[in-house]
Amino acid sequence: MTEEKSRLLYQKIESEDGNDSDKWDENQASDDEDKAADDLSRLLLACNNNKEIRKSVLLKSFHLDDDEDDMPQIDYRRQSSFAGSSCTPRNSSGMFMESSEELEDPVKMERLTKFGFKAMVSVAVTGLLAILAFLALGKVFESSRRQPVGPYVLVDKQEGKSFFSNYAFYSGSDSEGSNGYINYVDKEKSFAQSIANVTFEQIDGGTKTEPFIYMSTTPTAKGPRNSVRLEGLKRYNRGLFIIDVRHMPAGCGTWPAFWMSDEANWPVNGEIDIIEGVNTQTKVKTALHTTRVCQMDDVPLGVKTGVWDTAQGVPMQNGTLDMTRRAANDCFVYNPHQWLNQGCVAMTSNEGTIGAPLNKKGGGVFVLEWDPVNRYMKSWVFTPHGAVPQNLKDTLKTANNALASKRVAPDPSSWPLPYAYFPIGLGTNCPASHFRNMRIIFNMALCGSVAGNRFFLDCPELNEKYGSCNNYIAANTPEMDDIYWKIRGVYVYEREWERSWD
Repeated sequence: MTEEKSRLLYQKIESEDGNDSDKWDENQASDDEDKAADDLSRLLLACNNNKEIRKSVLLKSFHLDDDEDDMPQIDYRRQSSFAGSSCTPRNSSGMFMESSEELEDPVKMERLTKFGFKAMVSVAVTGLLAILAFLALGKVFESSRRQPVGPYVLVDKQEGKSFFSNYAFYSGSDSEGSNGYINYVDKEKSFAQSIANVTFEQIDGGTKTEPFIYMSTTPTAKGPRNSVRLEGLKRYNRGLFIIDVRHMPAGCGTWPAFWMSDEANWPVNGEIDIIEGVNTQTKVKTALHTTRVCQMDDVPLGVKTGVWDTAQGVPMQNGTLDMTRRAANDCFVYNPHQWLNQGCVAMTSNEGTIGAPLNKKGGGVFVLEWDPVNRYMKSWVFTPHGAVPQNLKDTLKTANNALASKRVAPDPSSWPLPYAYFPIGLGTNCPASHFRNMRIIFNMALCGSVAGNRFFLDCPELNEKYGSCNNYIAANTPEMDDIYWKIRGVYVYEREWERSWD
């Protein structure tokens, strides 16, 4: 701006101030000047440093338009004049103004301010809703996390020459709790004494042979027999466990078992007895052993065919006997109204499912389904082998196929009802955390705290002749030859991991 224009500008301001001094007092004049300055500042800020337009705004504001011909012709009263320029006025919310008059009209300014506030609130609410929607979507995907709920697939096949490689041989005396009249020997001694071996035998009267696993006992000079106890090398927290048995230890004084546990953390991590025979018993049972809070009093109707074992005549702390007959459906090992470490015991109603009657039929197939996601454990026994459902037959027949796609997946839903059903997990009276980190165990105990204590009841004639279970075992009678396992194989399946919306 030239020096002459600056001089005229100051003169004009002084002249206007002098003329208006009679109309307003000094305070009113000061306020108006501030408002005018604010309005001018807004216009200048809107010009985005365009020197030509800023110059034009200043001259128009102070009516110094004697050089109009040299200035850009801009209509400051209409939005359309500013629409294509870099000096388009905007209100406090960043919205385009209708005209520059809005800067001079307090009502319009208030309206625009309210509009801007509403716009900001709308944006904030939209953002909040978007965040909530994102969180809700995350919850949906979290609830649809991957879980083992798909079809069963083979994870372990234990048979033939590689069978024993899945286990460690325990060596030493029986545990204090079992107190069996045996000595468990290591792998080297077991094979040297032929109480552990794999034998290939002809099947169906033809030339085809199949491998069978044998485990038995042998006498010693001191009396207790040498025996085999296998402890699995792998740990499980779920699965479908199938064992094809052709013969099991049977008769007075015997106490064989095929079971699962984490002995180092017993009973905190629980115990599952899949097959357990005592003396001359002929009905298979499945028993669970846990710490407190695992009751089986919430079993749905129509899900099993078996019954609960019972407890009666249990000694009480006051020296009396509890003669009330109770169902053994509390898995707590120290339930005062059940036998010590009895646990919850489900029993089949069918005779000949363990022991000598089972052996006469050529054995059978036993299955435990441990499924904490679907909230249950189930047990089946199929004997003789002709009673095995077709799906399970096909499963066992194709387990050796090298191609996984050629193997038949077991489908328990297509089988008959199980004899045992234990509700576990969320929504039941037995948390699934009672059963963890388990391994498969085979053992052949003799006498001890169960078979020995029941010897006089189950085998009264032998008890009268020999005086005790231990004396009977030490006599090495011909019946000892029937104390052995003969197994075709053990097969473990687990459900595939899939995304579940449950």
